[in-house]
Amino acid sequence: MRLVVLGGGESGVGTAILGKKKGYDVFVSDFGKIKANYKEVLIINGIAWEEGTHTEDLILNADVVMKSPGIPEKKSPIVKKLLKKGIPVISEIEFAIPFTKAITIAITGSNGKTTTTMLTYHLLKSAGLNVGLGGNIGKSFAWQVADDKFDSYVLELSSFQLDGIKHYKPHIAIITNISPDHLDRYDYKYEKYIDSKFRITMNQTEEDFLIYDADDEAIAEWLKNNKTKAQLIPFSLTKTFEMGAFIKNKSMEVNIINEEEFTMETETMALEGKHNMKNAMAATSVAKLMKIRNTTIRESLSNFQGVEHRLEKVLKIQNVQYINDSKATNVNATFFALDSMNTPTVWIVGGVDKGNDYNELMSLVREKVKAIICLGVDNRKIIDVFGNVVDMMVEVNSMEDAVKMAQRLAEKGDTVLLSPACASFDLFENYEDRGNQFKKAVKHL
Repeated sequence: MRLVVLGGGESGVGTAILGKKKGYDVFVSDFGKIKANYKEVLIINGIAWEEGTHTEDLILNADVVMKSPGIPEKKSPIVKKLLKKGIPVISEIEFAIPFTKAITIAITGSNGKTTTTMLTYHLLKSAGLNVGLGGNIGKSFAWQVADDKFDSYVLELSSFQLDGIKHYKPHIAIITNISPDHLDRYDYKYEKYIDSKFRITMNQTEEDFLIYDADDEAIAEWLKNNKTKAQLIPFSLTKTFEMGAFIKNKSMEVNIINEEEFTMETETMALEGKHNMKNAMAATSVAKLMKIRNTTIRESLSNFQGVEHRLEKVLKIQNVQYINDSKATNVNATFFALDSMNTPTVWIVGGVDKGNDYNELMSLVREKVKAIICLGVDNRKIIDVFGNVVDMMVEVNSMEDAVKMAQRLAEKGDTVLLSPACASFDLFENYEDRGNQFKKAVKHL
């Protein structure tokens, strides 16, 4: 069997290693450059590879192709040719899952999926479970399956990874929320993106579970018009359920069939903000399904450290709090960030716009934002929408300038918030680079 891997990054190299271990004839092809450390791994394992090109003769003879999630199938000529020939093009998760007996917990959503994934992993690991972490985070899932050490995995899955599954079914699936994102990959049709997220539950059976945000319109609409066999576990900030998770009298309650009810005062949790209450309800629902004791869950919820670049408190300087929310790459994520601000805010925003509608933020900007610093190559849309709403609006083209300007505009008791609502590729390598540059600039003030 010939396995061709398109993309020589973490998921590609992990898949190649698993394929080789399982007896496949493996070839890795990357149209860009493969990082030196990954090349070394491929060479040590005797895996053939190429970079800077896709040699058709070495690719179109594949029995199966694993495509890295970053390659858009509609735009990639080689993927189009593979599909035309009827060669299966699948994701890393789909390729790896037959080679493990481990239980998987899969988490998707437009926002909150990283925090929910990390919190779920933290809850299970703290309880002593032999659990791995993969998908969009950390070490490749396929690579971990090749080493085969874990009884269960918590996987963060993007819509791109879900597009490449055919038979994969998680025992527990979570959809944190759905808001317009990556629409350029879905013909600018929101319905297609929503359907893509719900692929997470398409193979689930009556023995499996789907945990979801019952306050989310797109999710509610899909569930009204479509069926899943999975047992449904909703969570909500406003509704209560016989089976599900909810907030009542400043307390989080989680009721799962045949399990002792879980309650915890929300103010004793490490995470702050309404969106984090939702992330906590989703993660706690998993912990209850995995039969973890209430005392262990409470302890883990109160000592969780949060996720880097997501509402990360950097420093307080002259009584001004600097917050790094570089992971907010869409309007919905920035909405949550602004919503959790309790002081006058100097907001650093901008980057590569993915078709954003900034009007959704209007009421929050009016209420909370005193100044806007635009950090992007093209800030026209932001200026058009908010130009008359805030007292001060400035354009800068480096993170250092943005932070220095923010320091000038902020007064004692204010917050400086980096929450860009955009992708980072105009001025930075990725959102991590953007967040790290912000932290560095703040530390140099």
